[in-house]
Amino acid sequence: MANRQIILVTGASSGFGEITASLLKKNGHIVYGTSRKETADTPEGVRMIRMDVTDTASIHKAISRIISEQGRLDTVVNNAGVGISGALELATDEEISWQMDTNFMGMTRVCSAVLPYMRKAGKGKIINISSIGGIIAVPFQGFYSASKFAVEGYSEALAAEAYPFGIRICLVEPGDFKTNFTANRNVSPATLRHKDYGKTFIRCMKVIEEAEKEGADPIKLARAVCKLVEAEKPAFRTIIGPRGQVLFAKVKRILPDRFIQYIVRTFYKIS
Repeated sequence: MANRQIILVTGASSGFGEITASLLKKNGHIVYGTSRKETADTPEGVRMIRMDVTDTASIHKAISRIISEQGRLDTVVNNAGVGISGALELATDEEISWQMDTNFMGMTRVCSAVLPYMRKAGKGKIINISSIGGIIAVPFQGFYSASKFAVEGYSEALAAEAYPFGIRICLVEPGDFKTNFTANRNVSPATLRHKDYGKTFIRCMKVIEEAEKEGADPIKLARAVCKLVEAEKPAFRTIIGPRGQVLFAKVKRILPDRFIQYIVRTFYKIS
């Protein structure tokens, strides 16, 4: 393959990351995937390495291994992430820190680790997986949305700062897809038991989980990421998912806030 790239995909042991890493490998690239635990290389040939995005030392160790073996790193797909559901008022400091440290700070740590190599090479591409929840805040997913809003702002600023060095930054904003994210979501016991929030929370979560179970095929997202990887001039922002969600995310900025809030409350059955 003439334009074979050296690619790192974080959070590649399951879900979006696993599917994306496999498709990139199938397309002829050399792909490294990360997992918090020691994991064998995949049958497709994705080279799995241990890396925890909340641990700076493990990030540098993983990046150093790739540079040592390949001499360069062309593209990074920042996919690692977690989710917690519950009322914002009831979230503990530990829950908030865990959510933000993984989804936002983890991404910034990876970027800071790879940027020196990309600057030296005079080129590179970083694809940050955000969410439609980083465009439209989702009730009872508040700190997940906050982490993704942070990813959005960081990526916009980094796109300008990295541009003079030939480094391109991309944002991918998925809506609902059929992955194991639903099963792996952490749910706040305090919110479930709460006399004021409990019933509304359960009703809202039922809507969220049904939408996720009926979501788009994750291969659609993987193909979108592959397109960005292989594009000479990739789009900065890619919103992808069920048609209605994509349309709502795109028109949000031109609609009155009161109307947006009404639609969100109605959709998630909050009254």
